[in-house]
Amino acid sequence: MPDTLLSQNAPPQSAHQQNPTPEMLAQLVLAKIDTCYQQAEQRLNRNFPRPQINFNQRGKAAGSARLQTNELRFNPVLLRENQQHFIAHTVPHEVAHLLVYQIFGRTKPHGKEWQQIMNKIFDLTAKTTHEYDVSSVKGKTFTYACQCTEHQLTIRRHNKIVRDNVKYICRFCRKSLTIKY
Repeated sequence: MPDTLLSQNAPPQSAHQQNPTPEMLAQLVLAKIDTCYQQAEQRLNRNFPRPQINFNQRGKAAGSARLQTNELRFNPVLLRENQQHFIAHTVPHEVAHLLVYQIFGRTKPHGKEWQQIMNKIFDLTAKTTHEYDVSSVKGKTFTYACQCTEHQLTIRRHNKIVRDNVKYICRFCRKSLTIKY
């Protein structure tokens, strides 16, 4: 499968094809996952069990690999907003995590084993994080301040402060953060 959604030699496409439905995008992701596994199996001369696939990743993460349950989760919003790059890079990134776990067991998440899979099996640069615009998925934040600057905390961290009396310290001035109203 090509790493792009639109083939260079393809005839002009209708508006419907240029804006794929969530189902069409899911099929492209599934096809890329299958391609990744076929590449790994061919280059490593062994078979791998196929993972369970879900499109229920939330927040700023583009995807995640659940090692023990052999599951891949993808963020449908970031997939829709970054279709070509997501399929070409995020999908292999997450598949590589599962392959590393099945080959080596528990390792550093983006350690040398994962980098080898990305570089040698998938022929991709091993990047640990995406650079997608996350403004549409980042959720509500709360402004806190220390002595040197303001910090935007997620609702989860804010709730920990309110409910559990958790204290957060600025990395730079080493002072406690307090909410700014």
